[in-house]
Amino acid sequence: MTFDLSLEEGAFLVGLARRTIESVLDGGRPPSTSEAPEVAKRHCGVFVTLNKVRGGEHDLRGCIGYPYPVKALADAVVDVAQGAAFEDPRFPRVSAGEMDEIVVEVSVLTPPEVVKVDDPRRYPEHVEVGVDGLIIRRGGRSGLLLPQVAVDWDWDAEEFLSQCCVKAGLPPDSWLMPGTDVQKFQALIFAEESPRGTIKRVEIRDC
Repeated sequence: MTFDLSLEEGAFLVGLARRTIESVLDGGRPPSTSEAPEVAKRHCGVFVTLNKVRGGEHDLRGCIGYPYPVKALADAVVDVAQGAAFEDPRFPRVSAGEMDEIVVEVSVLTPPEVVKVDDPRRYPEHVEVGVDGLIIRRGGRSGLLLPQVAVDWDWDAEEFLSQCCVKAGLPPDSWLMPGTDVQKFQALIFAEESPRGTIKRVEIRDC
């Protein structure tokens, strides 16, 4: 991780994501990012994840992001918050009534780097579960899994690579095939502890 975010800066981003969604649901415009802290003007990849709280369990309700640093962080959060709430093809649009049950999470990504190996069987040696996220590309298909996913599902590095292939719509062993591109990245994660609750920095290994 080449830079860090304070809890205050992370809380700003999570709050910005929630305000964006709720403003749009109220028929208004997304909030301005002109008052964003200086670090939020840096170009970074970012994902917004929405989890619905049900009986103590968190069920995914939407997750959209920019894997690469194509926009200033605050502006990217505004974009992907709307994407997570209204454009994730796996789910219907979030409704206003649901926001009282949804926990907002923001993951700020380092620029992905290509994992270089002399033998594809060595990829697992270069993937640290609980630290790295993955992007796998092959033949026009691509899949991304955030670092916390492997911990949530208790995957080892091999299973993480295989599941990222599946996310890309590829056979699970595609990471072993010549011509498959494997990239990894890290993330700083901030999330509400409960809907509209206290915002904390998430330590992935404790997910």
